[in-house]
Amino acid sequence: MTIQEAQDQAQWDSFLSHQKYRPFMQSWTMGEVYRDIKEEPIRLEMREGDQLVGICQALVINARRGKHLVVPYGPVVDGDRSTSELIDALKEKAREHNCCFIRLSPFWKAGSKPIAGSQPAPLHLLAEHIWYINLQNTTEEEILKNMRKNTRNLIRRAGKDGVTITKSSDPIKDLDTFIELHEETRKRHSFTPYTNTFFKSQVEHFLKRGECTMYQAHYEGEVIASSIHMHALGETSYHHGASTHKHRKIPASYLLQWTAIQDALKRGDHMYSFWGIAPEGVKKHPFAGVTLFKRGFGGELLELTHCMDVPVNSRYYLTRAFETFRKWRRGF
Repeated sequence: MTIQEAQDQAQWDSFLSHQKYRPFMQSWTMGEVYRDIKEEPIRLEMREGDQLVGICQALVINARRGKHLVVPYGPVVDGDRSTSELIDALKEKAREHNCCFIRLSPFWKAGSKPIAGSQPAPLHLLAEHIWYINLQNTTEEEILKNMRKNTRNLIRRAGKDGVTITKSSDPIKDLDTFIELHEETRKRHSFTPYTNTFFKSQVEHFLKRGECTMYQAHYEGEVIASSIHMHALGETSYHHGASTHKHRKIPASYLLQWTAIQDALKRGDHMYSFWGIAPEGVKKHPFAGVTLFKRGFGGELLELTHCMDVPVNSRYYLTRAFETFRKWRRGF
């Protein structure tokens, strides 16, 4: 078994596309997005002889609370192979970059064996409760049947109310409209947004590969809702959404999501991911406001293992104390 820095995007993405779960956060393209916002990607690959059997994309984060590496939805390995060699290599990279710890949020089912030497992180890195629709061997009719009745009715009502859904022919140009709606949505729901630079970079990089669609819901001559979807590696992910409060009684977002699901089916994608929802019974959570909406389309819950920290030096424990206090203040 050997660990080395990856050089070939085609091999990297091909390996990822053949896994059961294919989080686009571990895609090569996403690493370039992070590079644009000054978070350097580190890409390690694990080989058994000449065969690629594991990948791990980490990012160098220069945070005031402590410089560290983060691994969004990785590492990804074939079958039940050990990740110990990848973790050891990550520790070396962390030391080279003067990082005090590594934070990993693997896309592994809850209950998976934790990484040796790790401890539960005080805060989550990414969504750990994923709501998704399995698109394999299904039809539009079956998906509609499995929806909540109210969701089906609202999809139909949006059409009757005069809502039309389009796919932007120039998402870079239309990004200003999305950002304006997103800022209104942020103020309404009080969440921490991605930066405008992040939005622009993500759309640009994935659009070059034909892996990004921006949907717009039109009503009475206005765009009243918009969303950005990544469709890479055989999965469609609803990553960003925004809407105006002005026409809150018009169920445009329901028709918008249904259109994106239909497109995913036509592409032959195996999964439609709504991204994160709130855990059962947790009301004070960043995704609490959208959980009922997402669940209404039918689907399944994939609960992931909790984020893990691997300390690299003693400075980590100062960061841990700060984040534990921060978690207490937030109330979740």
